[in-house]
Amino acid sequence: MKAAVIGAGDESIHTIKKAQEYGIEVIALDGNPKAAGLEAADKFQVVDISDEKAVINALGKEKADFVLTAPIGRFLTTVGAVNDALHLPGISREMAALCTDKFEFHKKLYKEGLRKCHCYKIKRDKIIDGSGNAISMENAGSGKLSLSFPAILKPEYGSGSRGIYMLSDGKQLKEALLATSGEAYVLEECVCGEEYGVDGAVVEGIFYLILLRRKKITPPPARQAVGYFSALPEDSFFGEVRDYMNAVVRSLGLDECLLHADIMKTDQGPFAIELSARPSGHYLHNLFAPLCTGVDPAEEYIRRRIGLSFNFIPQRTRSMLIHYFDMQGKVGKAPDEKQVEQAIDARIEVWECHLEYGEQLRAVSDGHSVMGRGYFVLSGGNEEWLDGQAEKVKKLFHMY
Repeated sequence: MKAAVIGAGDESIHTIKKAQEYGIEVIALDGNPKAAGLEAADKFQVVDISDEKAVINALGKEKADFVLTAPIGRFLTTVGAVNDALHLPGISREMAALCTDKFEFHKKLYKEGLRKCHCYKIKRDKIIDGSGNAISMENAGSGKLSLSFPAILKPEYGSGSRGIYMLSDGKQLKEALLATSGEAYVLEECVCGEEYGVDGAVVEGIFYLILLRRKKITPPPARQAVGYFSALPEDSFFGEVRDYMNAVVRSLGLDECLLHADIMKTDQGPFAIELSARPSGHYLHNLFAPLCTGVDPAEEYIRRRIGLSFNFIPQRTRSMLIHYFDMQGKVGKAPDEKQVEQAIDARIEVWECHLEYGEQLRAVSDGHSVMGRGYFVLSGGNEEWLDGQAEKVKKLFHMY
């Protein structure tokens, strides 16, 4: 069999290798000739993945049996377009569009009562509500919007925590709108609560919750995750999320895909911040989820596609924490794994440190500012205990 990977970054390599273990020939496509996944694949083509026709033509000649699901951003729509054009299993372009366009995503869920907040689209010099009504930018801060502050202004497509404005009043809103320079944005009310991440899969219209992760995040405005705690199935919120996500999946029409989502735990229950029909990045789907649950989402998806038995339901979930190096300052002395083992009580499952002597670490502002530094995974105890152990690890670094 043949499978394609569209978008061949570093985090596609795990999926490529898993497919190859099953004897599947992998064709990788990426616009960057130096993309790491191109070298890992059996064959590759350098193709701009934003160009749907070019990708469809390339894969039409290869006769791929299905598209492997790997972390990809806005151009998940290209994966859907390929599946539609070549009659392959997996998400459609329509499904992908609902995942990548934050405004359309909101409208769909708001209509079903699954997302209770006001949200607007910023289009040139107008603010558009869910019914298509336009409000002048000049009146943005004058109370004509059905909007409670604080509010968030964020790019309509993609982001990675970049270009996000946390707004406390109408004056800040008008100032932020002037700074967007015509880019497509959405404006929505802040929903208060505790942030979680979700790793799951959808098969024959049913959502399977593989791992629920509570986020350890930086303060506003970035609110960038610097760590994730595995939430155990015994937690009542686990069941609430599973039921809520099944309703969200039905509303969006998602099927035959891996899925990740950002969820807020509120007083009224789960609230979907964002969702996409592809696996999570940041070493979550390919490392943390398998370590916590014993379920490798990429492998089980491949087994589903090639007709083998598969299972997205964990037999057990371990209490674990993945933590990225979020320190600030210049790196002096950095400990090695053995020194860390001797200094803490938690078990070190993974140690991957890329920090070098003299390296200047700036404050974490988005995913790109922290991901290249490395990470570590700890197990044992509860969340509070794991967090304390992680802080001990960070104190072993001499920063100046």
